Amino acid sequence: MPGRRRLPYALVLAGLAALVAVAATFGIAAGSVTIPAGEVWGILLHHLHPALADATWPPVRETIVTDVRLPRVLLCAVVGAGLSVAGMALQALVRNPLADPMLLGVSSGASVGAVLVLVLNVTLFGAFSLPLAAFCGALAALVAVYFLARSGGRMTTVRLVLAGVAMAEVLSAVASFLVVTSNDPHKTQSALRWMLGGLAGTTWTVVWIPAAAVLLGTAVLLGVSRPLNLLLAGEEAAAALGLDVHRFRAALFTLVALMIGTIVAVSGQIGFVGLILPHVVRLLVGADHRRALPAAALLGAAFLIAADLAARTLMSPEEIPVGILTALVGGPFFLWLMRRRAR
Repeated sequence: MPGRRRLPYALVLAGLAALVAVAATFGIAAGSVTIPAGEVWGILLHHLHPALADATWPPVRETIVTDVRLPRVLLCAVVGAGLSVAGMALQALVRNPLADPMLLGVSSGASVGAVLVLVLNVTLFGAFSLPLAAFCGALAALVAVYFLARSGGRMTTVRLVLAGVAMAEVLSAVASFLVVTSNDPHKTQSALRWMLGGLAGTTWTVVWIPAAAVLLGTAVLLGVSRPLNLLLAGEEAAAALGLDVHRFRAALFTLVALMIGTIVAVSGQIGFVGLILPHVVRLLVGADHRRALPAAALLGAAFLIAADLAARTLMSPEEIPVGILTALVGGPFFLWLMRRRAR
């Protein structure tokens, strides 16, 4: 039976890039003050260089676009791209299509750090106290999982998954304990909303670090696309072709976990993005990571911008934590995928 024909790769990338642009335009335009799409682009072009567009809009609209909505949309794109790329790499590393970035226990470690800051009202580092504590928690979870998964100097896939799941459960219980034993309802509410994931209140100061981490991590993963492809063929085949599987897996596991820790530190726990989108991308462009990783980054960016837009507008003026929406979409997909794998 002949294989199904796919669209040309360049056309797929162009379509995904256009999807990101459209999602970003609507993400910036929508809100309590609706701004026409043409005016959004005029403001952005004027901000790049005044000669590109005449300023015919009220100054308050330029402030809304450049200082309030644009950093949030950019962070959505960064987080979505990072989770999608990390999910694709992790599924290759553990050779399991049901693997998700949340599998490593890193996000649960970040939750403990963030909840400690919120419940204890720690302000030692000002606005950076929460993301810094979340990243430290993620890093501590990474180290713990890394050493639990190693046996005889090697890291097996089964031990990695078991260590990650066990660590996630323990740390989730610790975070929940901290929340329910807090005597301040406001702090409890803040901690719960952070744990459910969200990008409210994003400013330019919190965009650059996760953006740099995702760009650098994606570049490294693109550089090791061939070894990732070899792992898909099996450990024995990869070792026969000269790949040191255990060392490569340990290094890439550390890189992916650090990417996830940096992302979760600014966004909270946003699940299922790294599970769903790699499968959609493989349907579009195939399993070759040289082609799939850029497509995954673009699709992840568009998906999370759209999810965040829905979170802001479905129950306006109230905002739904975006992690709830991604779980509502990802949960049924996960069950379908699990049944498909079983068959």
